Amino acid sequence: MKFFIDTANLDEIAEAQALGILDGVTTNPSLMAKEGITGEQNILNHYVKICEIVDGDVSAEVISTDFEGMVKEGEALAALHPQIVVKLPLIADGIKACKYFSDKGIRTNVTLVFSAGQALLAAKAGATYVSPFLGRLDDISTDGLNLIAEIRQIYDNYQFNTQILAASIRHTMHVIDCAKLGSDVMTGPLKSITGLLKHPLTDIGLAKFLEDYKKGN
Repeated sequence: MKFFIDTANLDEIAEAQALGILDGVTTNPSLMAKEGITGEQNILNHYVKICEIVDGDVSAEVISTDFEGMVKEGEALAALHPQIVVKLPLIADGIKACKYFSDKGIRTNVTLVFSAGQALLAAKAGATYVSPFLGRLDDISTDGLNLIAEIRQIYDNYQFNTQILAASIRHTMHVIDCAKLGSDVMTGPLKSITGLLKHPLTDIGLAKFLEDYKKGN
């Protein structure tokens, strides 16, 4: 399972990279705005800075909602750095753009996926990644994990190469559950990754080891 961090914060990305387990980064306009990054050129420059920190794929999202606009933006984003993956919304023109980029060998991440049918369309269009938002489904009392399971079954049935990127991860158990279901990638905040380190028995055991060492040294 690949671990992506969902942020535009360079310090958080660097911290996750330093752990040695980070495989990529996902971002969106909201995350950019949260970091105070505005203006087209500043946003483009920030994507490059992210690519210089992490070794893996970096999803960069288009703003346009029409086919021509997505193609123009997506080609500019892909030209920024070899690690850039063009992030497209799951709408009709987004699927058209996904097929266009797929035919040209440009990698894509189709986002805002909330149903198995949407995920099937993205795979048919050749998406590199598909991003089902399980946390947002949980927020409205819908089983987000069931969506991951449905997509996994469909993709396995037809040997689609599209990778399931579980997005809108809220906590560590989301990570574990997605791993059990066979999600190819998870993306979430830093705390959802570092939270996997924590267990009270680890802390108790380490404290005991150190206490016993001090007694004999």
